[in-house]
Amino acid sequence: MRYCINCCIHLLPNDLHRQCFRCRGPDHNNQKCPVCRGENKIPLYSDSKQMKWLAVLEVRTDHCESWNGLFCLRKGKLCSLMFGLIIMTLVMVSYILTGAKHGLLLIPSPFHYGAFASNPSLMDNESLSDMKDHYQPSKMNISYVKDYPSIKLIIDTITSKIEFITRQRPDLEELRKQEPHMFSVIPNKFLPNSKNPCWYEEYRGNTTTDPYATNSYALYSKRFRIIFDYLRKVFWNHLYHYKDKHYRLRCLPHFYIIGQPKCGTTDLYDRLRLHPDVRFSAIKEPHWWTRKRFGIIRLRDGFHDRYPVEDYLDLFDLAAHQIQSVLQSDAGKERGKRNSIIIGEASASTMWDNNAWIFFYDNSTEGEPPFLIQDFIHAFQPNAKLIIMLRDPVERLYSDYLYFASANKSAEDFHEKVAESLQLFEGCVLDYSLRACVYNNTLNNAMPVRLQVGLYVVYLLDWLTVFNKDQILVLRLEDHASNMKYTMHMVFQFLDLGPLSEKQEALITKSPASNTRRPEDRSLGPMLPTTKAILRDFYKPFNTKLAQVLLDDAFLWKRT
Repeated sequence: MRYCINCCIHLLPNDLHRQCFRCRGPDHNNQKCPVCRGENKIPLYSDSKQMKWLAVLEVRTDHCESWNGLFCLRKGKLCSLMFGLIIMTLVMVSYILTGAKHGLLLIPSPFHYGAFASNPSLMDNESLSDMKDHYQPSKMNISYVKDYPSIKLIIDTITSKIEFITRQRPDLEELRKQEPHMFSVIPNKFLPNSKNPCWYEEYRGNTTTDPYATNSYALYSKRFRIIFDYLRKVFWNHLYHYKDKHYRLRCLPHFYIIGQPKCGTTDLYDRLRLHPDVRFSAIKEPHWWTRKRFGIIRLRDGFHDRYPVEDYLDLFDLAAHQIQSVLQSDAGKERGKRNSIIIGEASASTMWDNNAWIFFYDNSTEGEPPFLIQDFIHAFQPNAKLIIMLRDPVERLYSDYLYFASANKSAEDFHEKVAESLQLFEGCVLDYSLRACVYNNTLNNAMPVRLQVGLYVVYLLDWLTVFNKDQILVLRLEDHASNMKYTMHMVFQFLDLGPLSEKQEALITKSPASNTRRPEDRSLGPMLPTTKAILRDFYKPFNTKLAQVLLDDAFLWKRT
C-alpha cells in the first residue's frame, strides 16, 4: 500500500496522482497553486462536536522531498505516534472537563457550587409560561452541609415575599359563562327526601341503547370496563317509569375528600367505605374537577377530549341505584322516612390542583387564576362537606418523592431536587404573587419535587373564600395513625352518620393501614438532616399561618 507523501492520499498501483499540484514536478509554483495557498489544512474533530478551546486542530503537511529511505520512514512513524498521543490526550482532557461539568465523575468534585442567585431578568411584559426558561436551575455537585447557608438565603427571600391576600370571588354569572353545559345538566335544587344531592333526569334511550357507550372513563381505561359492563346489565332495571317516560336518578357526592396526596386519604377512604351508610364513586380518584373535565388523562400526555359532566355523574350510578331502591320502598311504606345513604368522592388533587386554568381561562389577574375548582363545586353544592387530611409537609414531600420518583432514588438525590425546586420557587415569587406561583402550571412542572402541595394554608384560605369553616374538617395523619378510633368518630360526627355496632366499629378501626410505604423505599432510609432543616425553614411560615387559621398549634408540627 502506497501513499502520496505530500497529501496523504492512498495511491492505487501505477497511480501518478495527477490531481495533486505538488506531485506534478519541480516546476510546480506554490504561490499559484490553490492547494498550497491554504487548502492543505486538515481539520480534526472529536465525536463530530466542536470542542470549546480545543475545538479544531490544524495539521499542516510538511514537504518531505528531503526525506528518503529508512530515515524518512522512521521519522514518519515517530511523528504519527506523537500526533496520535496528542489527539488522545486532548480527547481525554475534553471528556474529563465535560464530565466534571455535568457531575459524571466518579470522584467528588473539589469545587462547591453553592450560589443560587435568582434571575432578575424576567420583565413585566413576559408571559408566565416562559418562566421555566428563566428559572432553569444550574447543575451542581452539592456539598450538603455547606449548602445550608446558601439555601437559607433563598428561603429568607421567599419568606419576605409571602403575603396571604384574600382572593376576589367570581360571581355566579361569570361561572355560568365558563361552563354553560355543566349548568344545563345539574339543577339548582335536589330531592328533598334524600340526604344526598340527587335528582331525576329524563332518559330518552331505549332498551337497545348503550347508556355508557361514550363514557370517557370506560373508553380510556381497561380496568374500569368491568364496572361499566355491570352497569349496562342492570341499567334498565333501575329506571323510574312515569307517564310513558323513563327517568334515571342522578347524584353528586354529599362529601369530598379533597386532599392532600401522601397524607392518608386512601386509608380514610378505605375505612369510610365500610360504613353501611356510605358509598363512593365507582372509581376512587376520578380527578374530574381538576383534570378530566379539561381533557387531562395524564399530565405528561397533554390534552385529550374533555370529559363531559355526564361521564362524571355515571360514576355514581351504582350508589344512585341503591338510593333509588330506598326511595321507592319508602314511597310505598314510610313516606316520612328520609334516605340516609350518602356518596363520597376522594380525589386527592381537588384541594390543590388548578394547573389547567391557564389553558382555558384568559381573563387572569397578574398571573392568578380567575376561577378555582371550589367556585364551581360551591355553585352547584353550597352545602357540600369537605374533608382534608394533612401531615407534616416535610415528611409528606419525602414520601411523595419516594412514591413518584422512578429511578436513582436516594436521600442525596432528594436533597438536590429540593435545592433546585427552592431556587425555581424563589425566582417566581420575586416577580409574581404567592397565589400566582402556587397555581402556575409551568413552575409546578419544572420543579423536580412538588413543594407547592405542602403549602396547605394557601389552598385552605382559598377554599374558605367560598365555603364556611364548619363545612370543612381538617385532620392530621399523625393523629389518625396514633388514635384511629378518635379520628373516625370525628368523621362520622362531621358527616352526621348513624351509630355503629361494636362489630362494625371494630371492622372499620382495626383494619390494617392502606397505601403504606413500599419496602424498597423504606430501605433508602430517612432524608438527610440538612434537607430536613431546610424544609423546616421553608414550611415554617406557612405552618404558622395554618395553625392560626385552625386555632390549633398541632399544625405547627414541632414534635414530628
